[in-house]
Amino acid sequence: MRKGWPGAALAAALVTSVLSPPAAGAAARHHTYRFPIAHCAVSYAHYHHDYPATDIIVAKGCSFVAPIAGTVDEVSRHDHWHAGTDRGAARGGRSVSIVGTDGVRYYGAHLSHVADGIRPGVHVKRGQLLGRTGESGNASGPHLHFGISWPTRDGIWWVRRGEVWPWRYLDAWRQHTDKSPVRAVRRALHDAGRRVPRCHVDC
Repeated sequence: MRKGWPGAALAAALVTSVLSPPAAGAAARHHTYRFPIAHCAVSYAHYHHDYPATDIIVAKGCSFVAPIAGTVDEVSRHDHWHAGTDRGAARGGRSVSIVGTDGVRYYGAHLSHVADGIRPGVHVKRGQLLGRTGESGNASGPHLHFGISWPTRDGIWWVRRGEVWPWRYLDAWRQHTDKSPVRAVRRALHDAGRRVPRCHVDC
């Protein structure tokens, strides 16, 4: 997390909420979610190549919205990907990640446009427009790459792209069911052994 941006203290508290299981007997906090694409037909598989993520097939220009209220984490407004270099950090093209009020990071990539006013530290409401779908980066066609992970410092793209399979949560959110990935993210972080593990695939 970058020091000094407006949401830093909040984000630090949210990270702790992911790392620390609730105390014995404590009631789990309820969070409200929604599907990250609004007003467009979508399809997606219960599969992704090489690492956990979901490619949501959707037309160019559809609304990518916040799946939960939270704070904007990292933003890439420009597409720096080139096939000749294929840098991992640039494969997502235009992208936005947020840290939700549940402490989980949500990432959407291959956007055609990032919404006005979306910048690190800005608080967003559930359903707020984050950007428009597209095929920037190394996308072979219009879709939203959707990743779920724990928050890290800036630039750790191999964690940000996805550490937990999103499809079971996407399935629930499409049915207006508030299924939370918090426990799965906590387990994935425990299995990784540290907040910033080494990149092992598509590096």
